[in-house]
Amino acid sequence: MIKAHPEGCVLAVRAQPGARRIGIQGVFRDALKIAVSAPPEDGRANVAICEVIQKALGLKRSQIELISGQTCREKGILIRGISVAELERLLAPCR
Repeated sequence: MIKAHPEGCVLAVRAQPGARRIGIQGVFRDALKIAVSAPPEDGRANVAICEVIQKALGLKRSQIELISGQTCREKGILIRGISVAELERLLAPCR
């Protein structure tokens, strides 16, 4: 679910756009499931997913970037400046 990256780490995310309940919904297969109310049009759901991660983990907006999966449910989110161990610690209450 979390892989090391030269700039930090990459988090595997499973998106659920158009949801009624917003937030981190737990683990789905090998990815963190995140539900957002935004529709999957014009990248609005992608922006909302990054915002949910940012708020849940208490990170800066500049630390989070979508690097893969712009048009599909499975996404790769780059989180800069955080080690794999630190991200696992931050995500522990969300699982």
